[in-house]
Amino acid sequence: MKYALLLLFVFLTSFCPPETTVYLCGPTGAKKYHYNANCRGLSSCNHEITKVSLKKAQGYGLTLCGWED
Repeated sequence: MKYALLLLFVFLTSFCPPETTVYLCGPTGAKKYHYNANCRGLSSCNHEITKVSLKKAQGYGLTLCGWED
C-alpha cells in the first residue's frame, strides 16, 4: 500500500506544467507583454528586452500585444 501511494505521489507531482515565459520592453514602463522575442511590437523597443514569467507580467497589469492576439 505504501508503495502504491508513493508511486501515485511521484506520478502526480511529476506533471507540473512548465511556466510560460514572456518578453517585455525594458524592466519598467512596459504596457504589453509578448510571447515571441521577435514580435513586431518589440521592434521599436529602445530598452533592453526583459524575460519574465506570464504570471508576473499579468501581475504587473500588462496585457498581450495586439500583434499576437
